[in-house]
Amino acid sequence: MEIVSDSAVGREKPPGRGRWRITSIEVLCAILLVAILAQSWLQRVLDVPALRTGSTVFVAVCVQALPFLVLGVLISGAIAAYVPAKVLRKVLPRRQSAAVGVAGLAGVALPGCECASVPVARRLMGQGVAPAAALTFLLAAPAVNPVVLVATAVAFPGKPELVLARFLGSLGTAVVMGLLWARFGKLEWIVERALRRLPETEGRGRWKTFVETARTDLVEAGGFLVLGALISAALGVLVPAQWFGVLSDQLVLGVLVMAVLAVLLALCSEADAFVAASLTALPLLPKLVFLVVGPAVDVKLFALQAGTFGRSFALRFAPVTFVVAIGCAVLSGWLLLGGA
Repeated sequence: MEIVSDSAVGREKPPGRGRWRITSIEVLCAILLVAILAQSWLQRVLDVPALRTGSTVFVAVCVQALPFLVLGVLISGAIAAYVPAKVLRKVLPRRQSAAVGVAGLAGVALPGCECASVPVARRLMGQGVAPAAALTFLLAAPAVNPVVLVATAVAFPGKPELVLARFLGSLGTAVVMGLLWARFGKLEWIVERALRRLPETEGRGRWKTFVETARTDLVEAGGFLVLGALISAALGVLVPAQWFGVLSDQLVLGVLVMAVLAVLLALCSEADAFVAASLTALPLLPKLVFLVVGPAVDVKLFALQAGTFGRSFALRFAPVTFVVAIGCAVLSGWLLLGGA
């Protein structure tokens, strides 16, 4: 009879244990090492004006958006851990139309950009808030908060009517999209993980919930932010500078082109007013359209929405938002700017 020692029992070596695996850390270290050793050669090969411009746009989009993305995931984690779902349900009216209006005005309280609003809207849905109200907040928060309005006033001194027109146009876009979703939206367009209700947390478990939620949202949203920034960089170098001379004489064409540029350039809502102000040849109305459309829909935000709520949702939500944002911007601009 074979005798097996106690020390040998249960000590079988797990499959694969002890084997060295290549992880993302090793890959990153290898890339950095190659970049350092081949620095001179890479400078000669990559010294292309278009590539330099594209890399500048990519870094600018990431640097502008990342702090506000971090702010958003921190708020998202705080909502998940410290704000019970019953509190949110008590604050928001039961009628979806009234909840949409309250959510639009609540966007004034969050000084962030569109990158921050996406994880917050997702967390609100996870806490039982109606998707119509959460999506209204998603669109309102990056456009009607005090930081954006002050930046617009600084970029356009002596033009308070433009600041007010931006506020009304952006708030109108958020509320109209919320009401449209309440009337025509379907939950099956949103991926299940975005609608999954979160368990109530108490005591020490709240801190763990906060950390895990913030980390998960940051990893998911950050990856799509980089993807959107790459698209913005690629498209940014393809926009001809000669367009602006033609747009100064064609108001309708200027509105359409500036709306498209807002989508493609994907500027942070805290910085887009200064870019619009630098285009001195354009009338105020196309600039206003640029400022209203940008925070509502752009390639970076589309990528974030597709990664958070699903591609089926983004393919429906983004085009409608684009049309509604142009309409609200033109209407507010025509009333307050006189079509200028």
